[in-house]
Amino acid sequence: MSDAAPRQRLDKWLWQARFFKTRTLAARVVTGGHVRVNSNKVGKASHGVTVGDVLTFPQARRVRVVRVTALGERRGPASEAQGLYADLAPEEEHVPQSPGMRENGRPTKRDRRNLVSLRASRLED
Repeated sequence: MSDAAPRQRLDKWLWQARFFKTRTLAARVVTGGHVRVNSNKVGKASHGVTVGDVLTFPQARRVRVVRVTALGERRGPASEAQGLYADLAPEEEHVPQSPGMRENGRPTKRDRRNLVSLRASRLED
């Protein structure tokens, strides 16, 4: 008999913790070499994770750093999935925007008008 801690496939855990929509997407990120377990790169989706492991991986436009706190039984609701990990990444600071800018960084119509008038005045000089 072995005293080894219970393990779960990395791709399955990432999917159950709701970091990826499908297990195939999770496996693709892992096999692409984009996931680190305890600061070691992992290339196999079948790599086993245990409670206490620290995972680092990209998700959307940010890098996630999480500690595995539990292994999942199933892919349940989001509230259940949040109990599987502790987020270690620092909170993202809100970047203040200029008054006329939208959240996606595009100028408003007023900003565009001001730019056009500014360019026109420079051409006259």
